[in-house]
Amino acid sequence: METTGTSTDSCAAPEHRPGRRPDGQDSYTISEVVAITGLTAHTLRWYERIGLMPHIDRSHTGQRRYCNRDLDWLDLVGKLRLTGMPVADMVRYAELVREGDHTYTDRFELLKETREDVLARIAELQDTLAVLDRKINFYADAGQALASERS
Repeated sequence: METTGTSTDSCAAPEHRPGRRPDGQDSYTISEVVAITGLTAHTLRWYERIGLMPHIDRSHTGQRRYCNRDLDWLDLVGKLRLTGMPVADMVRYAELVREGDHTYTDRFELLKETREDVLARIAELQDTLAVLDRKINFYADAGQALASERS
């Protein structure tokens, strides 16, 4: 996905997902990518149409041919989706990556803001979990009290 130079933006989580990709393979059909990623063919085409995916190579018959770098990018996109990042921001990030190294600062800011949002959501979920734990403990204690009264 990078277009320039010496340093690269590692756009994805781990390069290899054991057991998910065939060893030594670097060319995949859309149906193979569907099987590997769990995304639908419609979603993959949509990602390409809106600019979330880089240019996807085509075979001589016009079929899309994805490579490991594309799978790495899709892995990152999946992580960004899990953060709750809006699609427009993901597309903006993809555009920045394609523009090259001079956009590092903009990418940094976008990811930093997303990280702050994720931390806020984690704190919210921890508070919610604490409420659930209190309720579960209440009902567990109440259930034990009822059981001992009946004994």
